[in-house]
Amino acid sequence: MSEDRRKLLVGGAAAVGGSLVAAPHVWAAGSDKPEKEEVRIGFIPLTDCASVVMASVLGFDKKYGIKIVPTKEASWAGVRDKLVNGELDMAHVLYGLIYGVHLGVGGPKKDMAVLMTLNNNGQAITLSKKLADKGAVDGASLAKLMGTEKREYTFAQTFPTGTHAMWLYYWLASVGINPMKEAKVITVPPPQMVANMRVGNMDGYCVGEPWGHRAIMDGIGITAVTTQDIWKDHPEKVLGCTGDFAKKYPNTARAVIMAVLEAGRWIDAGLTNKLKMADTIAEKSYVNTGVDAINQRILGRYQNGLGKTWDDPNHMKFFNDGAVSYPWLSDGMWFLTQHKRWGLIKEHPDYLGVARQINQIELYKQAAAQLKISVPKDTMRSSKLIDGVVWDGKDPAKYADSFKVKA
Repeated sequence: MSEDRRKLLVGGAAAVGGSLVAAPHVWAAGSDKPEKEEVRIGFIPLTDCASVVMASVLGFDKKYGIKIVPTKEASWAGVRDKLVNGELDMAHVLYGLIYGVHLGVGGPKKDMAVLMTLNNNGQAITLSKKLADKGAVDGASLAKLMGTEKREYTFAQTFPTGTHAMWLYYWLASVGINPMKEAKVITVPPPQMVANMRVGNMDGYCVGEPWGHRAIMDGIGITAVTTQDIWKDHPEKVLGCTGDFAKKYPNTARAVIMAVLEAGRWIDAGLTNKLKMADTIAEKSYVNTGVDAINQRILGRYQNGLGKTWDDPNHMKFFNDGAVSYPWLSDGMWFLTQHKRWGLIKEHPDYLGVARQINQIELYKQAAAQLKISVPKDTMRSSKLIDGVVWDGKDPAKYADSFKVKA
């Protein structure tokens, strides 16, 4: 990034955040001084890495006495390994990946921590143009085609216990397709999705933006459903680290939460900031794609690749007056219910106990209090998903066992 552009962005942040850049380090002279001042945070080239990147670019990190070093990674498996072995201090990471590693599913077992939710919404399930040409443009028509034209159908997600796998499975199951028995599911890193569909390696995939919209721009796929239509305001990426890191460096963890909270608030503050964000993260050092692939859907301007356009009020959000960021225990527990549903774990875990161990509610509340961001009174929330079933966290074992379509 050029020095002129960096100055322009920092100036814009100061206009929104008051005396942002000139503010003294809040923790520098007190007992809450960050124990570790340089923090390496891994990210995957996706639009929803934006709050971590912008916390660094705009200097929110310096305000809290830390230096965020965004570290671009190639795959979620790489992020997992580097978190576990300490090469990364934290990461922009799939919610379900953190829970999977904590339970020893999808990699070595390691106690993990979720510091905050980074974003809601903003993923999509893409079907190939070839399927669309045969009439498969949504869930119902896909199920009809798979029922009449028998062959092996291949769908891709980004990590076995991650969010995209769960959105894909939930959506397929909602139209009667068992992803474990009636489809082949493969794992593909997000930036490689479009290239793999282009050469015919899969019929559909679930991934974060901009790789859904990119398939439409390239004329190789259509958006069959957005993930906000599967679960409005669903949790997506989180700021994750190991449990050991959160225990050893609580002041650092709190400082990073505050810096990223401020960045998320800056992004959601208005059109100009979102466009500046898109311009920044489109660069080669971050997402490495044209800004046009990012800026339409970040503003809620959607098209499905078949001529339909719409304005989606439930597009990707990073702050939403603080509603995005709170690490609800029920959100974490939901991933455990789906891991059980799809046979990734064999027995019912202590759903609430695991969520309490992973989600760092107290650290988040302390950080939010410093920024005067309100937090909910309850640690559970209620959500209705695409099949009409309500999830409220009250009886997770019953919920996990209630689905007709399962492994």
